[in-house]
Amino acid sequence: MTWRERISELHPRRFFLETWRTMDAEAAEERQARKEAGLGWDWRPLFALCAGTAFLTFMEYWGMPQDWDAIVEHFVDLEMAGDLDGRFWQDLRYGPWWRLSRHVYWAVWRVLGFLILPVIAIKIARLNVRDQNLAWKGTGEHFWMYGLAFVVVLACVVAVSFTEGFSSYYPFYKLSHRSWFDFLFWELFYILQFLSLEFFFRGWWLRAGKTMMGSAAIFAMIPAYVMIHFGKEMPETLAAIFAGVFLGTLAMRTRSIWGGFMVHCLVAISMDIAALLQTDGLPTRWWPDL
Repeated sequence: MTWRERISELHPRRFFLETWRTMDAEAAEERQARKEAGLGWDWRPLFALCAGTAFLTFMEYWGMPQDWDAIVEHFVDLEMAGDLDGRFWQDLRYGPWWRLSRHVYWAVWRVLGFLILPVIAIKIARLNVRDQNLAWKGTGEHFWMYGLAFVVVLACVVAVSFTEGFSSYYPFYKLSHRSWFDFLFWELFYILQFLSLEFFFRGWWLRAGKTMMGSAAIFAMIPAYVMIHFGKEMPETLAAIFAGVFLGTLAMRTRSIWGGFMVHCLVAISMDIAALLQTDGLPTRWWPDL
């Protein structure tokens, strides 16, 4: 395929409309097949959207850094009162790894809510986890598309990295500059939560809603996807609308979340690096000077 032919694939009419029409046609065929098989009404969107909304609620109310604060403070009080032996919780609370532990707690909850609980729900529904847009076949054919998307977004990241709001918000873990261990350990958990997020929105929810809603399944997941960006800078939150449509369309076009996941990770890491370069700079040692 020539580059002219590749670029033509990105024309909005071809990339978006043709993909959506293909989804709608496939959905109509799937609904007809369900009808002929006597399977009745498709309950999968109801189950996935309601269960997924519950998982989002769990993360909001139990999976935030302040929730970890409350847990640790409880055990610190027990240790100080003599009801719990040792000083593990006190050493953690007042030690050098306290801030990192808060962010790891947040990331672990995202893996739980976006990946582990949905996989359990998929198993309960007697569906195949591998069918949730996890195919690798054909992903390599679209690497150029993922790379081009990353370059475009990277240019935007560089532009906004000079703003005060951006550099004060990223990276989430404010001691990322302390050492390469801090930076890499945090980025590992950050990447894991992005994998989980892509599985949740562009895998589970899209696949669950496709037969009943067709291309509308992409737009059904957009409000929740945008709402998890609340608290960030308004331009980034608004940009999540387009990002959700683009990544959802890309996932359905390729039948895979992996390209979107790679772009998401590269952009997120680039944002952290850009913010560090504008503030404290990149780490200069492998291990923190404790």
